[in-house]
Amino acid sequence: MNISQIEHIGIAVNSIDESRKYYEEVLGLECYKIEEVADQKVRTAFFRIGEVKIELLEPTSPESTIAKFLEKKGQGVHHIAYAVAEVNEALKDVEAKGIQLIDKAGRKGAENLNIGFLHPKFTEGVLTELCSK
Repeated sequence: MNISQIEHIGIAVNSIDESRKYYEEVLGLECYKIEEVADQKVRTAFFRIGEVKIELLEPTSPESTIAKFLEKKGQGVHHIAYAVAEVNEALKDVEAKGIQLIDKAGRKGAENLNIGFLHPKFTEGVLTELCSK
């Protein structure tokens, strides 16, 4: 697997509308896209800092993984996403190295990326997402 960069850092928030004020008014960043990913029951907002993005994640349903995360841990860093050439190949590679996968195959994520998650119990406690275009 060849990671080219950190693609984004996902941050769980109760409300994108409320949280984006901090990123725009305090940090001076510009929200360039808000999108809903219906099958993941989440609404996302993106801010770019150089080549890396911040992704705010707001649940759209109490059953979403983000809603469950917020209930347990509150607002904060949810995951780190790494850019790879091809998500399915990268998932096979890390699984062959003994890492438990949340996603056995890539699926569609925000910004039309192919994504796959690795289980945090096998990634030093950090929920890890692999992404490819």
